[in-house]
Amino acid sequence: MHNFDSTRDALSQGLVAVILVAVFAGLALDRVHRVLVPVGAVALVWLISYFTPFRLISFEASTQAVDLNVILLLSSMMALVGVLKTTNVFPWAVDRLLERSRGNPSRAAILIIWFTGILSALLDNVTTVIFTYPMASEMARRLRINGSAFFLPMVMAANIGGTATLIGDPPNVLIGADPRSALSFMDFIYNLAVPCTFMMMALVWFSRRRYADDIGPGADRDRASAATPTGAQLINVPLLRATCWITVGIFAGFMTHTLTHMPVSVPAVIGVALILFAQDYYYLREHKPTPEERQHGVLSILEKDIEWPTLAFFLFLFVLVGAAVATGLIDTLALGLGQVIDGVGAGLGLSPRATLLVAALIVLWVSGVLSAVIDNIPYTAVTIPLVASLLQRLEAGADGQILWWALALGACLGGNGTLIGASANVTVTGLAEKEGKRISFNEFTAFGARVTAITLLISSLYLALWLYFGSIVVNIAGAIVLVAVVVVALLRMKNATDSRKDATSN
Repeated sequence: MHNFDSTRDALSQGLVAVILVAVFAGLALDRVHRVLVPVGAVALVWLISYFTPFRLISFEASTQAVDLNVILLLSSMMALVGVLKTTNVFPWAVDRLLERSRGNPSRAAILIIWFTGILSALLDNVTTVIFTYPMASEMARRLRINGSAFFLPMVMAANIGGTATLIGDPPNVLIGADPRSALSFMDFIYNLAVPCTFMMMALVWFSRRRYADDIGPGADRDRASAATPTGAQLINVPLLRATCWITVGIFAGFMTHTLTHMPVSVPAVIGVALILFAQDYYYLREHKPTPEERQHGVLSILEKDIEWPTLAFFLFLFVLVGAAVATGLIDTLALGLGQVIDGVGAGLGLSPRATLLVAALIVLWVSGVLSAVIDNIPYTAVTIPLVASLLQRLEAGADGQILWWALALGACLGGNGTLIGASANVTVTGLAEKEGKRISFNEFTAFGARVTAITLLISSLYLALWLYFGSIVVNIAGAIVLVAVVVVALLRMKNATDSRKDATSN
């Protein structure tokens, strides 16, 4: 038996749903290595598909379900970071950051969080955490604090920052690329940058409370020993210079996605190929090409710097989500969402504007919850037609744009809810595990679920204000509040610094 069509009956959908719940439970129990959970689940799906009447997903359909774009992007960025490691740029950069933060763990954490969030708005969140993780890891080691206090806020910042722009997170790319949304690159920045900035502030506040002894008030003091430079020097500066220029080209490819229509993996693979050739070129200028030294370059990168277990986790997870799509499970969930919205509006006798707000809040929270447990890319792809049909039925006019923002906020921010909610989450935990720091499913979820709840509450308030007062008023008022908060924060930091100086002089 070769390729076959998946059965889309209720029982087939139920089987896939049970398997997905079992995957979630298996990861939460944390009794076996997390890669074994999706591997075993896919084996069970294929066992059912080929030996029972329930055709959940064929092997051919499974290969189509694997997002090669994500796999190649991840592996390319891991290889790029591997080459950068050979230049010693990360210890050198950490020296500069710790000097600027004066060895203060609280200040260092704030720098990492904001740097990650801003960078993620310009790049995709996976690429961002691959770049920032080595710096966060080295800073945590130098400051002798719990690595999770840096890693978890960092990955949350990547997911929040990516929500602010069209290119920052895959759900936004899907929404912006669909002609039914009629949204431009600047529409995303104009409507989402302000609430995402408030969310970043909330993330800093919550992170300092959650890890009070590591980066909170209890750790808000300068540490001269940690701020003292280690003397790390850059190695092979020509290679570093070439890598930086090629990386700029890769990022340009990411940012011009809407013009070139290239998948993000295309400029990533092209750029990394050039970087690996450059590494080989600069190495051979100084060394003879003996068989032993040929292990230095691409083989070393492939063996040591590409996190193969993380890539395998993604690969099998894509197959499971593909089964959910093929059997119609995600279609059923999306249609159910539409029926709930229709029922609530009609049952409560709400005004058209109130019904629109209820629809937006339902889309927001359901998207947030579902994106925490299943990949947000296929969910968003299936829900876009639902939102378009809802807008036609509601006849909301220009105000109907609120449903697109609700979908974008829910799908992107919900990824913070669990370890498997976003690609960046799995990437960071895989990199941490490789260095001997294990972040369990429960530890991640305990922090991420709270961050998700906080950001969805902020999103709910923002959507209500957006609908009833208009985007212009909300953005202006939000900008004023943000400026006031920044001024107050800077004054408090200055007063705290002055107090420490006075205490030291006395």
